Amino acid sequence: MNDFESFKKQFLNHLRLEKALSENTVNNYSFDISFFINYLTEEKKIIDIRSVNEEAVEGYIYFLRNRKNKNKDYYSVKSINRYISTLKSFFKFLVSEKAIDRNPTEIIETPKMARNLPQVLSVKEIDSLLGKTDNSDVLGLRDRAMMEVMYASGLRVSEVINLEVQNILSGEGILRIFGKGSKERIVPIGSSAIQYLQKYFDKSRPYLKKPFSDDTVFLNHRGRKMSRMAVWNIISKYAKLAGISKAIHPHTLRHSFATHLLEGGADIRIIQEMLGHSDISTTQIYTHVDREYLIEVHKTYHPRK
Repeated sequence: MNDFESFKKQFLNHLRLEKALSENTVNNYSFDISFFINYLTEEKKIIDIRSVNEEAVEGYIYFLRNRKNKNKDYYSVKSINRYISTLKSFFKFLVSEKAIDRNPTEIIETPKMARNLPQVLSVKEIDSLLGKTDNSDVLGLRDRAMMEVMYASGLRVSEVINLEVQNILSGEGILRIFGKGSKERIVPIGSSAIQYLQKYFDKSRPYLKKPFSDDTVFLNHRGRKMSRMAVWNIISKYAKLAGISKAIHPHTLRHSFATHLLEGGADIRIIQEMLGHSDISTTQIYTHVDREYLIEVHKTYHPRK
């Protein structure tokens, strides 16, 4: 067994025993390292792990970027980042084991992944979407109240389906939300959403509630908590009725909430707090959405567009 294979075996055992990774994950690491070893031995004629330097690693990344895979497509940035991440872990392990003196991946940066801007509805489209519910119908009124809450407070779909009655503080105009990692946050709700919630509690929820129903706010026709797919289908249904051709989903209301606040002049850190983002960089994508909006407005209205 050459030293490449020997060190690979030690690293994989380290992942199994000390990191307690699943066998499937370990197999992915094994594949990535074998691919790298094959490149070194076949393309670079390198057979000693101590001969691997930054130049060899950079050559490998260049090789990945320009190599077609089995499907005849070039490797994506996401795939290349995975290979680099594997190598960084592998060489960090080798340094800790004193198999090598320096880590050749230390200064290697992962390629930046393009961030797709989220699809956003205009205020007019939001009004049209909400206006398509039949508020004289038990389920129609429920749908209106639910979408009002999602747009008013920027809730994730998981947060709206798990919202409980006791966490609506109508008198104070706020919701208590338990988001990712069960982190609690307080978000404003607004008068329109409160109005439709009250109508839903008065005219719809009593008909949907069954003896076994819990304190979940939004119930399906069987008296149980709604599923994520049900929310998706509801929003898609009203988008179609409103003639909105954009591909929208439950998160679209959350994106629209954040973007409209930003357009209205709200501070991005306040938006971060309301969305429950732990990192400001996650919220900053909405500054790009806002920029796109400004460019579109300029193209539409400027006389020298």
